[in-house]
Amino acid sequence: MAGKETRNFDFMAMFEEARKTAVERNHDKVATLEEQYRKSVEDAAKRKSQPDQSTGSSSDTLVGPPVPANLKMKSHDAETSESEEVVGPMPPASLSSTVSQNPKTNEEDELEEEAEETLDQKIPMTNEVVMRHGVKTVSALALDVAGARLVTGSFDYDVKLWDFAGMDSSLQSFRKCTPCESHAIHSIEYSCTGENILVVGANAQAKVLDRDGFEVMECKKGYQYIVDQASTQGHTAMLNCGCWNPKVKNEFMTCSNDGTVRLWTVDSIKHRHLVKPRTSVGKKNIPTTCAFSKDGKLIAAACQDGSIQMWDYKRYVNVAKVCRKAHTNGSDTSCLSFSYDGLSVASRGGDDTVKVWDVRKLVEPVAVAANLFNKFLMTDCCFSPDDKMVMTGTSLNRGETEGKLVFLERNSLQRIMESTVSDSHVVRCLWHPRLNQIVIGTGDGLSKLFYDPEKSHRGAKLCVVKTERKKNDVQFVKNQRIITPYALKMFREDREMSTKKQAEKARKDPVKSHAPLKPISGSIGVDGRVMAHGSTLSQYVAKQIATRKPDERDQDPRAAILRHAENAAKDPYWSGHAYDKTQPVTILQEEEKSDEEDDVPVWKKPKI
Repeated sequence: MAGKETRNFDFMAMFEEARKTAVERNHDKVATLEEQYRKSVEDAAKRKSQPDQSTGSSSDTLVGPPVPANLKMKSHDAETSESEEVVGPMPPASLSSTVSQNPKTNEEDELEEEAEETLDQKIPMTNEVVMRHGVKTVSALALDVAGARLVTGSFDYDVKLWDFAGMDSSLQSFRKCTPCESHAIHSIEYSCTGENILVVGANAQAKVLDRDGFEVMECKKGYQYIVDQASTQGHTAMLNCGCWNPKVKNEFMTCSNDGTVRLWTVDSIKHRHLVKPRTSVGKKNIPTTCAFSKDGKLIAAACQDGSIQMWDYKRYVNVAKVCRKAHTNGSDTSCLSFSYDGLSVASRGGDDTVKVWDVRKLVEPVAVAANLFNKFLMTDCCFSPDDKMVMTGTSLNRGETEGKLVFLERNSLQRIMESTVSDSHVVRCLWHPRLNQIVIGTGDGLSKLFYDPEKSHRGAKLCVVKTERKKNDVQFVKNQRIITPYALKMFREDREMSTKKQAEKARKDPVKSHAPLKPISGSIGVDGRVMAHGSTLSQYVAKQIATRKPDERDQDPRAAILRHAENAAKDPYWSGHAYDKTQPVTILQEEEKSDEEDDVPVWKKPKI
C-alpha cells in the first residue's frame, strides 16, 4: 500500500542484543560453576601433595580435577587424546548426568557394540517362515526394492506373487499365473523401480509383467533358420538368464543358447543391442548367466567354456575384461553376482566351487571355496548387505539328505557358518539389504524366509503377527440351488425310465389312465356323440369324387389335336406342304356322336 515503507532488520544487531541478555541472566550460574571448579582444583592439589594411603606410593595420585562418576571410562590413550583436545575448564560433576544423556554418546556405544559383533552373529536366521509354492523345484525368486512383495517361479510353470502387508499367518499368495505356458521358469527379477517383473522361461521369448502379474510386453522371437544372429530380431533358442539394468528402469538383458546376449527395452519388442561371446579361437560361445554391475557400467556373462567376459556399457564390439579359465570347461556357471562396492564379483560354478574375483584385475581369483555341490543351472550366490560375506546354497549329492546354506568370508572364502535349512536342494538364495532377511527356494517346492526380530525390518514380520482369518459360515450355502431358464418344468426333458416306472407314472395321470372311448356305430351316435359327415369309407369316397376338379390329363388327345384342324386348313404352314404331293387331300375319321354321349360328364367317359 502507498504511504508505507519496508522495514529493514539488522540481524547482527539483534543477535548481539540477545547474547548480552543471556549473559546477564546466567551471570549467577557461571559464577557458581567457576567456584565449584576452583574448589576441585584446590582439592586435587592437596591430594597431590599427600601420598595415597591405600597403596603407599605416589605414582597413583590423581592429577587435575576428578572424573565424574557417571561418565564411562575409556582407555588411557583415549583419555590422553581427549585431554589434549579440550580447551577451557572441564565440566563439573553436576553436569555429568547431562553428558551421559547426549545422543551422540549413545550412537558411539551402538557402533562399539556392532564392532564387537562377529560375522556369524550378523546372520538373521533366528526365525523361519515357510511358504508353499508347489511340489516342484522353486527355480526363481525375487524381492522388490522396498521388500514389500515376493515373486516365485518353479518347474511347474507357475509364477506366484506374495504380499507381506496383505498376508496373514496362513501365508497364501494373492496371485498365480502361467506366463510361459508349458515352459519352466529360469529367472525372475524386479526392475529397479519395482514397477515391472522380468520373467525368463525355457522358451525363446522373455515376458515383462506389471506389479500385479499382468502381461506388459513379450519379446519377439527370431527367425531360427538365419545363421547370423545379428540379422534376427530376437532369440531363437532357450533362454538361460535375464536381469534388469540397475540405472535405466525400462532396460533389461537376456542370454540364450543361441550364443547371444541381447539388451531390450519395455517400449519395443525388438532387441536394442546384441553381444556375441566368443571362445579363445573365435567360435560361438553359449552364455549360461549374465549380470549388470551395481553402477550399470559393466555387462558380464559366464559361458559354457568356463570363461567370464565383461563389456563396457554401450561398447559391445570388443571385450573389456575376460578370464578364459575362470571355471572348468564344459561346466555351466550358474550365477554372477557383483558386490555392492562394485570392486568384486562372485561366481557360482558348475564345478562345485565359488570364486571371488577382483573386477580391476580379472586374471586369477582372489579366493576359492570348493566342495559345494551344484547340479542346477540357476543356483545362486550373493553378497551380504555389508559386503563382508558371500552366501550360496548346495544341492544334494547321492546319499545326502540335508540341503545347506553356506556363509563364506568375502576375502578368504573361509566357511563362517553352515546351516541345514531343507531336506532337499537349496537352489535359490537372496539376502535383501533393506529388510535384512534371507529368502531361499528349495527343491521340494518351498520358499523359506529367515529373519531376526531385532535385526530385521518389516517383510515377514508384518504377516506372522496376523492371526489367520476365520471363514464366515454365513457367506456359504450348503445346498445352493441354481435355477436356469431351461430348468423349468415346461422346458425340462424327461429322463429315461424303465417300463414299470412309466406305467406307474401313467397310472397317476388322469388323462392317460382314462379308458378309451368305444367306436360309434350307426348314424345316430352313442353317449351324446354324433357321427360326423364322411366318417364312413363310402361317404368319404363319394365326397372326394364330387369335389375333385377336372384333370387336364383326362381329356381326349384326338379332340385336342383336331381343334387346330381349322387353322391348319386355312394356313397349312407346318403340315400342309409336307403332304402336297403324296396326300393332297386330308382325310380324317369322323366320330359318330350320339345324344347319350353328349350328356355324359368328361370324367365318366371311358379312356381310349
